[in-house]
Amino acid sequence: MSSKVSINLVVFNGQEYLGHCLDSIKNLNYPHDQIEINVWDNNSNDNSLSIIRSQKENFKDFLGYNFTANIKNIGMWAGQEELLRHSSGRYIVVLSVDVILDKNFLLYSVQALNEDESVGAVQAKIYRFDLDNTRVQTTKIIDTCGFKIFKSRRVINIGHGEEDNHQYDQQKEIFGVEGAVPVFKKEAFESLRINNEIFDHDFFWYAEDFDIAWRMNMFGWKQIFVPDAIAWHDRKTTKSLSGGFSEFCNIRRQIPIAKRRLEFRNIRWAIIKNDYAINILKDMVYIVRRELLMLAYLFLFEPKVLIEIPMMLGKLPKILKKRKQVMRLAKTSPERIRTWFN
Repeated sequence: MSSKVSINLVVFNGQEYLGHCLDSIKNLNYPHDQIEINVWDNNSNDNSLSIIRSQKENFKDFLGYNFTANIKNIGMWAGQEELLRHSSGRYIVVLSVDVILDKNFLLYSVQALNEDESVGAVQAKIYRFDLDNTRVQTTKIIDTCGFKIFKSRRVINIGHGEEDNHQYDQQKEIFGVEGAVPVFKKEAFESLRINNEIFDHDFFWYAEDFDIAWRMNMFGWKQIFVPDAIAWHDRKTTKSLSGGFSEFCNIRRQIPIAKRRLEFRNIRWAIIKNDYAINILKDMVYIVRRELLMLAYLFLFEPKVLIEIPMMLGKLPKILKKRKQVMRLAKTSPERIRTWFN
């Protein structure tokens, strides 16, 4: 018998994507009576909510189609945490609205999770797609195959921007699953709670997936890349990474300043919360060098991002308290974690 799956979708002003995303769910090659769909709308001010309501009739053969219209935007991951409270599936698909699923996405994801009880999450091979008005144009350009982390604590999306020439066809363990459409074992997901929060509510937006991925490692759960599980993602701000420093600067300018500030703050909070002190000491040269280069870049080109530093430092005591709990609950040795730093 197939395992029950909850597909949890959080939406904020997603009208251009919703139809494509929901259609891909409807076409999944997996028993529909074992798929529960939960949708959370973060107070969208476009037509998202009406689309969500009108689609219910198309999912009568599914286990359930439930939606909640929230009165304010609480963020993508906080919305996911609310949906988790009402999820009955053994496995949880954390779905972004700008993602389209291949028909066999669930089959291969669930198969991988069933094969090994120590696997807590699955990362799909995610390609880029483009939306031309209402027409979807899929590509073989890789968006992500999961997170890779370096000794400097720089984190990247594996394969991002590369054409798929079968260089990522091997199923393997990775440092972490990226946030576009990870599939979690519910037991693993629930085990991540700190102060009864799975997603750190102080983050609000950006790098929550990085924080979750690191904590999955700390708490002893494997995360694996499954190349046969396919999806497509429209990551608007990083379509190309081939133009060197000038294009890097151009891409950065396309990202809202609020998001750049949150990126700077939240990535550092995630490191402070989850990194073993002994590993920080061993990699101090790499870490300090990267931080100095980043501060110099921000000072010269993005000084408004540095406004976030006082706020980041102001909440540092709270972040350190969370760190104590992470370290108390950690099951994985510093040596094992260190194997992920390239």
